[in-house]
Amino acid sequence: MMSEGRPRADLPEVDAFTRTYWEAAAEGLLLVRRCRAPGCGRAHHYPREFCPHCWSEDVAWERACGRATLYTWSVVHRNDLPPFGARVPYTAAVVDLAEGPRMMTEIVRCPEPDLRIGMALRVAFREEAKGLAVPVFEPGGPAGGIMPPDRRVPGAGE
Repeated sequence: MMSEGRPRADLPEVDAFTRTYWEAAAEGLLLVRRCRAPGCGRAHHYPREFCPHCWSEDVAWERACGRATLYTWSVVHRNDLPPFGARVPYTAAVVDLAEGPRMMTEIVRCPEPDLRIGMALRVAFREEAKGLAVPVFEPGGPAGGIMPPDRRVPGAGE
């Protein structure tokens, strides 16, 4: 996606393979890929066409429950790359999804002093462009399903 003639660094390039993932995110659903090879069965994220654990190509999309725990984070106070400069400070994080994979994301609706390693998180979605939402995480317990409008996180332009 372009902004003022330049590609936006915060938007994914949706292609034929990842379209399923991004369409689900726009509906408020988080997907992971799960290996279906005998003896493996592990989930992974980011989406790939093969299992990064056993290299099998027998992988399928699976709806994640939306729960995670905080593994680590860093609060970003300066970022000169548009549109991130308008978002500072923000919390870049790595979370452990309930399904097993680690995922890079952003923590929202949580002041820095309240962040704790291992804290329970649930997925929310920030709409970045028409029909394009990115998963972010907020404090809380169980999540899953379509996020109601009051749980959607405003985009960078809002």
